[in-house]
Amino acid sequence: MNDYSIIDFSKNQNFKEKIAILGFGREGQSVFRFLKKSPAYRDAEIWVLDKDTTLKLGKIKSRLGLDYLKNLTDFDIIFRSPGIPYSLPEIQKAQKSGVEISSLTKLFFEEVKKIQRRQGGKPKIIGVTGTKGKGTTATLIYQILKKSGFRTILAGNIGKPMLDYVEKATKADFLVLELSSFQLHDLTASPDIAVILDIFPDHLDAHASLKEYYDAKASIGRFQKKSDRIFYFSTNPLSKQLAAKSPAKKIAVTPKEDNLKKNYLMAATVGRSLGATDAIIEKTIKSFKGLEHRVELVRELHGIQFYNDSCATNPTATAAAIHSFQAPVILIAGGKDTKFDYRPLAKALKNSTVKLVLLFGENKKKIASAIKPQARMTQFCPNVQSALRVAYSFAKKFRIDSADAVVLFSPASKSFDMFKNYAERGKAFKKLVRKIR
Repeated sequence: MNDYSIIDFSKNQNFKEKIAILGFGREGQSVFRFLKKSPAYRDAEIWVLDKDTTLKLGKIKSRLGLDYLKNLTDFDIIFRSPGIPYSLPEIQKAQKSGVEISSLTKLFFEEVKKIQRRQGGKPKIIGVTGTKGKGTTATLIYQILKKSGFRTILAGNIGKPMLDYVEKATKADFLVLELSSFQLHDLTASPDIAVILDIFPDHLDAHASLKEYYDAKASIGRFQKKSDRIFYFSTNPLSKQLAAKSPAKKIAVTPKEDNLKKNYLMAATVGRSLGATDAIIEKTIKSFKGLEHRVELVRELHGIQFYNDSCATNPTATAAAIHSFQAPVILIAGGKDTKFDYRPLAKALKNSTVKLVLLFGENKKKIASAIKPQARMTQFCPNVQSALRVAYSFAKKFRIDSADAVVLFSPASKSFDMFKNYAERGKAFKKLVRKIR
């Protein structure tokens, strides 16, 4: 007999798993609610880490302020919110030391996969990603399937955080998820049905490189099975390349060159493959009014249409919006200075009906320099309100010839120089438009 005794830590009541929720926005709060209700984490010690010192957390253990990333190696699991880059040195150091790095999306996939094993494969997860158009396409797929009689849930980067739907998922046929690169970054599972829309450079301010951004997007299909399906745009080289990384059955979707509603086509193709009829698809698309801040008609006044496209946070998105109009366009753009290449915007202006470009924000001079050869007229404005005033005055000139005109607010830039996010920016623009008399 020796002097050593075997200790069973699973029965040690003094051992508590230490968990950090990194970022306490909508998703962080959803993770907290789930962990508190889950038997698996009932005895865990949960901490909230956030740079916002104004959070009211009551008795919740927390570390707030500039040092919120300090000593991450103290935890067993860290649930990272999407807005906090996976590549941060503090997170990478913690992972290398053995800390498990997870996220709301990763936890949700784990829980749904458990449900699928119990229920013979249901519900199926449909994941939609792309640089732009995710919200529109995911919403249309959801509406098509719901109107076809399927029990369907829409979540992800749109609406409620997906983890709030875990209990309802047991009774669903399909879970449609809009998935950003930040949500896909650290996934180890993929949707049963993946959808890749147009991919182009974006989020260079949050990802370490374009390669990291594309690698994150590729996770939507990387862990699929051969029996799964992945839809992609054959006309977009990056969409095609990322789909090729999936072992699933690949389904190419080829829009016509003049098809301005290519994401509608993708939604229709996915819906049809899952049993929706052409009649329901057509009816759903005709009644679809679009999503807020995405080429959204705010108002028409004296033949002048005002569109809010605040969701266009990069030049390629604004280029697509410009080509949506045949009437004379007054473009309002500008915002946070990032590493964007504005040549796609310059190219779009070359063959467009844009008559005036009004630029505001931190990057106005950078955009002006890039579009100079193509822009008919360019004018700097101190803010959105000033730009709108000039745009309306200029647009009224077209009414002399009884021609319609469009004022398009499509910034081609991030919003963080003046606004909290693109939604706040879009709401501010709409409020200003509605005040015009």
